[in-house]
Amino acid sequence: QVQLVESGGGLVQAGGSLRLSCVASGNIFSINDMGWYRQATGKERESVATIQSNSRSNYADSAKGRFTISRDNAKNTVYLQMNSLRPEDTAVYYCNADLVGGRGAYRWQGNYWGQGTQVTVSS
Repeated sequence: QVQLVESGGGLVQAGGSLRLSCVASGNIFSINDMGWYRQATGKERESVATIQSNSRSNYADSAKGRFTISRDNAKNTVYLQMNSLRPEDTAVYYCNADLVGGRGAYRWQGNYWGQGTQVTVSS
């Protein structure tokens, strides 16, 4: 079993900052890409930022210059530092990981999601 658990969401005023964390745990052999996605009420889930195991990252245009994704491979953790938050950033933020699970000769590849953390930015 693999679990992704997010934390760090909350209510913040426009212009403020939040730092999201996501820890992957369970029967994990290695983690490839990790990322943050968000889904606002009535909208489809969208990519915010992704990061490869070598720390190469990609950002949605809406996140460039304001958000920073990082990871700690030793802790199986990915972070999202969000600065200059805007009301339109309000959404449930989900962590995603593409990983290899298992040990020894028995391994599998899977894509996993966290349960989400609410971020609300007030104007």
